[in-house]
Amino acid sequence: MDAPTLTEPTKVRVELGTRSYDILIGADLIARSGTLIAPFAKQSRVFILSDDTVWGLHGETLLTGLSSGGLTGLEKVLPAGESTKNWALLGETLDWLLEHGAGRDDVLVAFGGGVIGDLTGLAASLMKRGMQFVQVPTTLLAQVDSSVGGKTAVNSKFGKNLVGAFYQPRLVLADTNVLATLPARERQAGYAEIIKYGLINDPEFIDWLSDHGNEVLKLDSDSISAAVAVSCRAKAGIVAQDEREGGVRALLNLGHTFGHALEAANGYRANLLHGEAVGTGMALALRYSARLGLMTSKDAEHGVSLIQASGLETELQRLPGGPYEAGPLVEAMRQDKKARGGKVPLILAKGLGQSFIYPDADLSDVQDFLQEELQKS
Repeated sequence: MDAPTLTEPTKVRVELGTRSYDILIGADLIARSGTLIAPFAKQSRVFILSDDTVWGLHGETLLTGLSSGGLTGLEKVLPAGESTKNWALLGETLDWLLEHGAGRDDVLVAFGGGVIGDLTGLAASLMKRGMQFVQVPTTLLAQVDSSVGGKTAVNSKFGKNLVGAFYQPRLVLADTNVLATLPARERQAGYAEIIKYGLINDPEFIDWLSDHGNEVLKLDSDSISAAVAVSCRAKAGIVAQDEREGGVRALLNLGHTFGHALEAANGYRANLLHGEAVGTGMALALRYSARLGLMTSKDAEHGVSLIQASGLETELQRLPGGPYEAGPLVEAMRQDKKARGGKVPLILAKGLGQSFIYPDADLSDVQDFLQEELQKS
């Protein structure tokens, strides 16, 4: 009997000169990981950083996939959750790599969601001033956002992602099969980042999501692959123009300044997922744009309705992790990496698919706006 024909993955190229790399999107990529990673491996071993949830579900599949390509995996498994992105576990990871003799030519695999991807990337950037790493994102949010573009970080008590580096992977393997083990809530959280790309600059994608969003959330194979590919192409295009966020890359923060403040105010607890905070953050950004007269209230609420249709919460007073207060949220925004002199750049919109950088949002006015949102019935 002939071996079954493997479907070729969709390839998205991130063009960064000598640091360019491919994002591969499709089914069964973890089972083929050894063959796909082997070109970067100078030795037969690779190091793996994962969390206990992902490793329990998919660890054996990854080890078997690596073995099929002649590679042996050595894993370190950390606790799941945002609280893992801390100094202590970063140091512990580096000590583990050093203990096992890791060098610059070794490959470190990030096998998990955004938390593991961010921590792994930062560890790789620091290890002997830079070792190779590969992203194998296992959540929808990580596949369409955090695994692409080279942002790596850990959190500080002063805020999220305040200690980090820009450090690109050698390869990203976005296996859509693994998404089937995600809870519905995690899929919704990832979908927030998919919506973001439409709201930034792609009205046609907004229309496509209006028609196919339910299929994406249900992981229809064609729809989920298409949504991940469009999202990755959008991010790759922006990153290629502005790798270190000196300009246009800031557009990718749509909803994130509000969202990060919500996460910080909630102490990064598991009752509020990053994508949930971003979903509400995007709704707030659209409504604040309408408040400033930058876009119509009708367009703003149409965008909000697209977020709501996925099951994400768009009303601040009903968001998990509350009750929130306007003052502490604004104080968290003051800690934003880009805040200057009581003002912070926000990503706002002139219409759906027409986002732009609003460089000097007045935080006192933002606080008034948030107070009004919290008082809505």
